[in-house]
Amino acid sequence: MARFPFSAIVGQDEMKLALLIAAVDPAIGGVMVFGDRGTGKSTAARALAGLLPPIMVVEGCRFGCETPGQCPGPCTGGKTVRQAVPFVDLPLGATEDRLLGALDLERALRTGERVYEPGLLARAHRGFLYIDEINLLEDHLVDLLLDVAASGQNVVEREGLSVRHAARFVLIGSGNPEEGELRPQLLDRFGLSVEVRTPRAIDTRVEIMRRCAAHDADAAAFAAQWAQEDDKVLQQIARGQRRLARITVPDAVMADAALLCSELGVDGLRGELTLMRASRALAALKGAKLVRREHLVAVAPLALRHRLRRDVLDESGSSARIERALTEHLS
Repeated sequence: MARFPFSAIVGQDEMKLALLIAAVDPAIGGVMVFGDRGTGKSTAARALAGLLPPIMVVEGCRFGCETPGQCPGPCTGGKTVRQAVPFVDLPLGATEDRLLGALDLERALRTGERVYEPGLLARAHRGFLYIDEINLLEDHLVDLLLDVAASGQNVVEREGLSVRHAARFVLIGSGNPEEGELRPQLLDRFGLSVEVRTPRAIDTRVEIMRRCAAHDADAAAFAAQWAQEDDKVLQQIARGQRRLARITVPDAVMADAALLCSELGVDGLRGELTLMRASRALAALKGAKLVRREHLVAVAPLALRHRLRRDVLDESGSSARIERALTEHLS
């Protein structure tokens, strides 16, 4: 069945914006999506991955190399082929070996050779790694994932193996807060955070049902109907990626970011850095030549809401506190 078109997703504008920003600049650190069940979290992530143009990889390479000889595997052939952008699901029951890769025991027993068998991180290279119900995943696996996502390298030192390979991917986690929260120190290391709620407007809910019914009836025809809109999104991402390196961040905007994080009591400097990078990615998406205050204001909830400490004297949520600080200091 054809994927659900990204442009056809009704509402959830904040989630779609976060995914677009992460697509323009994967170095931001991934997207955490918390919200109700059945609100299109995985649908949006899969739709964006399916929307992106194919990548060129060395034929037969298990590490997604762009050119031969860049990985620990035998990909010395000179031919490159087009391949869809990887979208890898990490199941909750995955082991550390399945995630990182490990010794190929079958081959070791058969031939005596010590050969590395790539894991899910190798498969996700240059694509997306999606973890549903990440708040139920074992903490040490989340730790490993975030370390690799930040460094872009997977290093395996075990069972007589010493392997290093590139593992650059957009990490997307989703979960329902009612089923358990992610530890704050781990949540803080995600670049962006999104809160997704079930739509309340009747018109919106009816439109969602209408589009889902059309997709179920004829997925190919529905995809063709939205192909032009999806192509516009694709072109916007491609232009944003090309512009990103040329976007400058004025000192005044950096001062705004520092002031906002200081007023909100954000620990460390990861908040300012992510806020600056997300603002720059948004400016690139919008076709601007430099970051303006409006870009910073637009991404502030995404970059900061999951970094705020709980205030026992303030019962308002993180989003409300950020909006209040924006009004008081940057309006």
